[in-house]
Amino acid sequence: MTGGAGWATVRGDNEGWRVMGRRTAWWHGGRPLAIVATVLCATAALPGRPAAAVESGTPKPYAFAQGATTVQGATGTTDAVRLEPGGTYRSSLGKDGKLYYRLELDATSNAYIAATAVPRPGAEVAYSDGVKVSVQDSNSSSCSSSTTAHFGASQSPHPIAAWASREIGPGKYACQTAGTYYVVVERVATPVSSASPPSSPDAWDLELSYVSEPRLEKADSTSAPETWNSASPEALQGDARPRRGGAGFTTAGALGQGVWKDGISPGQTLFYKVPVDWGQQFHATAELGSSSGGEGSMGTALVMSLYNPVRGLVTDVGAGYDGSQRSAALDPLPPVEYDNRYAFNNRISGMRFAGSYYLVVHLAAQVADKFGDGPFGLTLRVRVDGAAQTGPAYAGRAVPQDVFDSATGDSVPATGGMAPAGSGGSDDASTMKLVAVGGIGTGTVLVLALGVWTVAARRRATPRGW
Repeated sequence: MTGGAGWATVRGDNEGWRVMGRRTAWWHGGRPLAIVATVLCATAALPGRPAAAVESGTPKPYAFAQGATTVQGATGTTDAVRLEPGGTYRSSLGKDGKLYYRLELDATSNAYIAATAVPRPGAEVAYSDGVKVSVQDSNSSSCSSSTTAHFGASQSPHPIAAWASREIGPGKYACQTAGTYYVVVERVATPVSSASPPSSPDAWDLELSYVSEPRLEKADSTSAPETWNSASPEALQGDARPRRGGAGFTTAGALGQGVWKDGISPGQTLFYKVPVDWGQQFHATAELGSSSGGEGSMGTALVMSLYNPVRGLVTDVGAGYDGSQRSAALDPLPPVEYDNRYAFNNRISGMRFAGSYYLVVHLAAQVADKFGDGPFGLTLRVRVDGAAQTGPAYAGRAVPQDVFDSATGDSVPATGGMAPAGSGGSDDASTMKLVAVGGIGTGTVLVLALGVWTVAARRRATPRGW
């Protein structure tokens, strides 16, 4: 598999209580009811909250970032709209399309652009269909790196992401001066043949993200680490805890080290985010449960992909399916190090940042033809080895500023009695704390809220001056 990762959706718990009819003023304008409702709504809306049951049926659309700015890609550089660091944008890409977006870059920061292409419902895709992203200067010269993402052997329509960069550094790097640069997003098509049917001509939706990384305070090594522990670790054991995957990068379910379970339907993709700090090694295994019926087999049914904090593909792995349980494990990855970026292998160079790494699992839509609509059981064994180390000293802040930051390890949910491992951005810390609150249980939170209400009510009922 190259570059392609599958994504899909699950239902989000984003609906609060609705109060119908006449408002009842219990105590002080109904404040206790408001408090209880607020607590319960906060608990119900926790991202990545454990799911008692997973819905089946047709997967819902990819979850684009809330508040993303809609922009129109230009067919030439002259009218290209400017993208701002830290921004997330929505656009669209037609068949045989090539679109341009503009960047205004300084001479000290690294720029990373990721484009997620989302086929619309009912689309058909071929093995080598995909999207390519590059950053170019005013003379059409490509900068540091460009990648192409393909749908791959599953030939299952789903969002796929590619990334490109302009990096500052000596030697091999181009585009080192400040100035105007262009992001080029183009659709890659497969020649029509009997073995590869044509893809749908419909436009694909796009989600663009732009991250800026500051330079180091002091120049460091310019070569990748030569040695690291490349042995496959033992898979984690223990009872799996339920955790619901998200529908996109911005709604990814939060995971820590441990064993987790979910459900996945054909055509669906689940997003999870795992905090990994400097010096730590990430490992994951995905297991697809056995089917209760159906027959036949598929060469590539399950695809698991790992993306770094700027949504750059690090590696992926696929597994076939014949109705019996199957597993897929990522090849060993190096510890997170700044100098990994100097490696030529994407699996090493992608592990260059601390922060939230995205584990994305896709089940091919064609599985439904042989084994039904599901959902099928999914088990994830996530391991983060090593103690967190001090990261590089940046001469400024990244944009968005928390993308490479780390949260405290005790905020990460873990299973099996093991100590939590890893850390993520500050948003992850808040998410993990909410998850911890959610773990207390809605009933316990409700009892606490009612206790506060009761004490306050008694105080109000006590005559003044006592």
